[in-house]
Formats: sequence, C-alpha cells, structure tokens
Amino acid sequence: MSDNHTGRCLCGAVKLEVMGEPIWKAHCHCESCRRSTGSALATFVGLERDAVRFVKGTPKVFVSSPGVERLFCGTCGTPVAYQADRWPSEIHLYVSVLDDPEAFPPTAHVHTAEKLSWLHLDDALKQYEATGVSE
Repeated sequence: MSDNHTGRCLCGAVKLEVMGEPIWKAHCHCESCRRSTGSALATFVGLERDAVRFVKGTPKVFVSSPGVERLFCGTCGTPVAYQADRWPSEIHLYVSVLDDPEAFPPTAHVHTAEKLSWLHLDDALKQYEATGVSE
C-alpha cells in the first residue's frame, strides 16, 4: 500500500490527506455508528491523528456521547471521522471518504453483539462482540 492517500466528502468541501499505515481496519456494527451513517454498518480505518491532515475545509463536530466526537461535512453532511477520548492518539476515518477505499480492506467485525439480525456475515474476518481491543 502506498503511504499517501487522499479523500473527500461528497461535495468536496472537506478534503484530507493520509500519510502512513493504518493501525487497524474494521466494520463496526454498533447502533451509534449505524445511526450516524444511516446504514447497516460502518467501515473504518484507524490511524494516528497526526497521520491525517485536512487540506480543504474543516469538518463540523457532533458530540454523539460523552467523550465521542463524530466529524462530518457541514455542507453535504458526509460522515468523515470518529474520535474518542478512549483512543486519544487515534482518528477513525470512514473508509468510504477515501479516494481509494479498496486500499483499506477490513480485517475484522467489531460490536457484533449489536449487529442487525438480518445481516448475515459469511466472510472469514474475525468477529468481536465489543471493540476487539480487550477481547
């Protein structure tokens, strides 16, 4: 994988650059991520915060729960990233804002205890009932 990646929101008002390698890549099934994206799951790439630079625009911030910020484009509403006090050095980008999301294939499913019952997983990825960090 190349060390340099770019991304943007739907309208292009927010653009970003990613330098370096991901810490992790996963599908999240928690209710909060589902609601913030309006889809059955959210796919993230976890990176060091200093590996991501916003080169155009500044995402708006919504505090979705104590210690959790969800970044989004204030113009088109595209979800861009997730940040939490729990992981102070990380930023979790929604992989689909990247220009080449194929470069970041997920390696796990997290929060499967909250997975929708009608969503059937038939891949070989690891599955964690919660975050996968302490499991």
